[in-house]
Amino acid sequence: MALTQRLRRARDRGHLTRAELLEICNWKSARAIRHIRANNPGQVRRATKIALNTRSERVRLQALLDLRGVSVPMASAILTLLYPRRYGVIDIRVWQLLHEVGTVTGAPNGVGFTYANWHQFLMVVRDFAKRYGVRARDIERTLFLVHQRYQSGRLYDRLPVKTKAQGPKVLLDSA
Repeated sequence: MALTQRLRRARDRGHLTRAELLEICNWKSARAIRHIRANNPGQVRRATKIALNTRSERVRLQALLDLRGVSVPMASAILTLLYPRRYGVIDIRVWQLLHEVGTVTGAPNGVGFTYANWHQFLMVVRDFAKRYGVRARDIERTLFLVHQRYQSGRLYDRLPVKTKAQGPKVLLDSA
């Protein structure tokens, strides 16, 4: 992906610029752009420098959440675009699918994520990635597409994901 390639410079320098953060926001969810714009360049630099230079997942996430307009899904998108091997985007579709098959707990509707939800998701995605020798992003994206294929009804109405012939459950159970 071209955006991931362009963000290699940010990884090398150890922080994002405000322009790079805005580009990530446009990729993930343009609805948040006005909130993201409220961060000045110094705030973006400070927060992303902390996030990119710590080994603590909790500190990394919290540093990003300190920026206006950055939620857990947006923070996960930032990390995914910077480090696709280690991260995937937590989003409603992936979470609902993992929740439906019992791989994750809490937040059954796939909204209002906490650090604990994100960390649980991250461990599941990384485990699958290691098992299959692919990037965490590849696992997350595959789960997204599976949910998209089998979901019926409105996305935010949720409770169970209606499946055709147990589609998603069979796919995950065979893993």
